[in-house]
Amino acid sequence: MTLKISVIGTGYLGATHAACMSNLGFEVVGIDVDPAKIASLSAGKIPFFEPGLEELLQSELKTGRLTFSTDFSAIADCDVHFICVGTPQSKDGLAADLSYVFSSLEAIAPVIKSGSLVVGKSTVPVGTAAKMRARLLEITPEVDLAWNPEFLRESFAIEDTLNPNRIVIGVADKKSEEILREVFAKNLAESVPWIVANLPTSELVKVSANAFLSTKISFINAMAEVCEAAGGDVTVLSEAIGYDPRIGHKFLQAGIGFGGGCLPKDLRGFIARSKELGADQALEFLQDIDAINLRARTRMIDLVRKDLSEDLRGKKIAILGASFKPNSDDVRDSPALDIAAQIQAAGAHVTVHDPKAIANAQKLLPALTYAESVEKCLEGADLVLHLTEWKMYRELDPAALLKVVANPLIIDGRNALDRDKWRSAGWKFRALGRAEN
Repeated sequence: MTLKISVIGTGYLGATHAACMSNLGFEVVGIDVDPAKIASLSAGKIPFFEPGLEELLQSELKTGRLTFSTDFSAIADCDVHFICVGTPQSKDGLAADLSYVFSSLEAIAPVIKSGSLVVGKSTVPVGTAAKMRARLLEITPEVDLAWNPEFLRESFAIEDTLNPNRIVIGVADKKSEEILREVFAKNLAESVPWIVANLPTSELVKVSANAFLSTKISFINAMAEVCEAAGGDVTVLSEAIGYDPRIGHKFLQAGIGFGGGCLPKDLRGFIARSKELGADQALEFLQDIDAINLRARTRMIDLVRKDLSEDLRGKKIAILGASFKPNSDDVRDSPALDIAAQIQAAGAHVTVHDPKAIANAQKLLPALTYAESVEKCLEGADLVLHLTEWKMYRELDPAALLKVVANPLIIDGRNALDRDKWRSAGWKFRALGRAEN
């Protein structure tokens, strides 16, 4: 008999997981307390941008395997329950807000059937799973809890769910592992690495991975500062060291740093949890990683002042990009929008363009000006900042744009544009970590 699955929380992680589990052939029920979200998903619409997900959602709804509801009794006959709710950073500190995780557990525990398995996917501080398991067994002793951390990359979420590069499960008994082997049978048949751990280790895997990636990004941004001081070129440096198989090229692109809803939050939550555990000295360096990342944004503003004017009042600045990364409409902790807001606060008139994230950016920073086209964004600009590396920006014709701006000056905050092409078209071109010549 095929397992029936519930997904608790239908945000980015939950909606993706529900659609993908249905695609694997399971009957899936997605649950959320937000009626508007459930109505949207039931109609085949997702409230965010993720390549291919809306098409997959619509396809799975037609099969009848995938349904959504606000009624928790709809999951009563499910065998496996994935908790996919958010764990945002607390408003009063660095630690994660776990209220959604624990409230979802309290909501499902009274209705789920004996012998079913609750599986956490949300990113949580180490020790959370053990507390949740203890609470679950208090309410319903015939149900157990396991952990299966998610490793989704925004804009690659479907691929990362259906074809993961590894599957990590944290379990307290053999039965839980057997159930999860059935859930992930297709991946196991394709020899996807299967890593079985205890609950604390499974929780640490996700935050450790994100801390490592954050460290790598901040390292190359630190090297960019050194290159600027010494007259070097960080793009050549990163290419050279990336050929070392122990280092690799990924996450070695210097620029304005990382953002989004995962890396910054998880890094700070890891720091906070290490202090609670008395292991804060071990992770003290992560505070420097966070500081380097934030300083990359400040350095971009310093370049604006250096290349344009110390006094930015009245200057027209065009910003290409609002989302924290390309192929996403996510503006959470977006370096691009942070820089835009700081420049506007200095008195400049800022206009922002983004192919997908304008609506979300307007909600977050309504005081900025937004343009529907690149040409409108650059019209009369004294300086252009390239801050999100969308493909469309790499394909721009700098010669044509020369006629639109007041001053042909561009700063590439992502080291993604063709410097020679822009310079040959008549632009003054600057990028973080690269000598001017």
